[in-house]
Amino acid sequence: MKILTRQSILPHRLTLISSISFGVLRKLGPRRWFSAHSEEPELKELMEYMDSLKNYEKMGVPKGAGTDSDDGFDLGRMRRLMERLGNPQSQFKAVHIAGTKGKGSTAAFLSNILRAEGYSVGCYSSPHIQTIRERISLGRFGEPVSAKTLNCLFLQIKKILDQAIEHENGRISHFEIFTAMAFTLFARENVDIAVIEAGLGGARDATNIISSSGLAASVITTIGEEHLAALGGSLESIAMAKSGIIKHGCPLVLGGPFLPHIECILRDKALSMSSPVVSASDAGNQSTIKGISRMNGRPYQSCDLVIQIERDFKLFLELLDVKLCMLGSHQLQNAATATCAALCLRNLGWRISDGSIRAGLERTFLLGRSQILTSKETEALGLHGTTVLLDGAHTKESANALVKTIKMTFGEAPLALVVAMASDKDHVGFAREFLSGGELEVVLLTEADIAGGKSRTTSASLLRDCWIQASKELGIDIVHDDTTKSREVFNNLVVCSASKLENGTILATESSLMASLKATNQILRERTGNQSGIIVVTGSLHIVSMVLAALSG
Repeated sequence: MKILTRQSILPHRLTLISSISFGVLRKLGPRRWFSAHSEEPELKELMEYMDSLKNYEKMGVPKGAGTDSDDGFDLGRMRRLMERLGNPQSQFKAVHIAGTKGKGSTAAFLSNILRAEGYSVGCYSSPHIQTIRERISLGRFGEPVSAKTLNCLFLQIKKILDQAIEHENGRISHFEIFTAMAFTLFARENVDIAVIEAGLGGARDATNIISSSGLAASVITTIGEEHLAALGGSLESIAMAKSGIIKHGCPLVLGGPFLPHIECILRDKALSMSSPVVSASDAGNQSTIKGISRMNGRPYQSCDLVIQIERDFKLFLELLDVKLCMLGSHQLQNAATATCAALCLRNLGWRISDGSIRAGLERTFLLGRSQILTSKETEALGLHGTTVLLDGAHTKESANALVKTIKMTFGEAPLALVVAMASDKDHVGFAREFLSGGELEVVLLTEADIAGGKSRTTSASLLRDCWIQASKELGIDIVHDDTTKSREVFNNLVVCSASKLENGTILATESSLMASLKATNQILRERTGNQSGIIVVTGSLHIVSMVLAALSG
């Protein structure tokens, strides 16, 4: 393992030490990779079929693929596939959700609100954490579709899928096929309403085949700089791509807050489509977090949620002391966005009570979103007495939100990170948010397969370079092994203990996740005198998946 630390006179310091193995880390034993949770044997044929298709989650999305241009995905291909299947998307009403961040959580909140009212709901989201079945939930209880149901559908429509793939010269993708399967299931199960999360962008996304007659409402949560190349290269082009889900005469719910000129793009598109707009960020809406408490060993945030909309629609709701298991101010904003969507549906004639909104918000929980492991789970990982938080944050915006959530939940508790990221993310921006957000005891940079492959995996050494760059941009002096000062440090650390590095963050690289977790825990304990600390596993939902796979394996 390569260990990097930092020395500086600044309050928050990063020390860099290269090519030294801590004695404390030599005791970790053999390295091994966590493997992703294997799918059920019943789905073997389906998964082999899906693995034979082009998977942009695994290989990365081509430049301009999400834009409404000649470079964009061919939505006509998806329409032709759906025609072969009998256009199941025309047989149910849907809420379509797009956005850079928050769309999965908003979809979960809204789905649970509708289920609490007694509706049979189909929910389609991506990516999954442990099993592909998580992407499709059916009915009144929100359970993932069963392996039996999914496999039966696949066997029934396989011949149609084969014909479509041949007709399109093999261009149909993994996401297109699974989206078609989800919509077919929703039609066959006769769901009352479907909540559909867009995959990439909106205009050319495979989910954007829902007509205005089938759309109950569209939702755009946030606009950020993720997938810049695929979505046109600017915030403005991203906003235009995501505005492609707005349909004529159908209400648009905005999450936000947005930059003023970005909100103008979205509102102008809605105006051109004669679509009324409801904004969760309107001045009349007041959402506040009053405090953090625990119930059954898990934290929740007590919130007041007041929605008062006067523009386009007149909507009002006041919910006090809502207990949200989804932590952070960003999750409260997602809850407010889902609530606005529910109120919008109520205005259109859907039966949705205030009590169902409360119940749906309070029962929502998602893996890998500020998920705190139980003491039993941390012990199973060999991290006794340590609190472990899993969060799939992978942009600078989500890193900022996570930093705020950690501070709100744990205060000044000693903090360590274990980070793995995909190659197409802003690694420097991500690191900058954490380094500027407060004191870090240790950061372990590791690696995780992305969507089951290595082509989009970022090496731990490259992540290290990005964290060093971020520290330089923040004005932090880095000690490295090319300087006289650092060589003196190295010579004096023949037997190095983490506790001797009293100040500054330790930055380390380790390709094995198992070794990373154990090393982080041991360093954290040595540096804090066995004081209870927090380990946050983040940077990707894929590293979260690997931790959860280790628990279920």
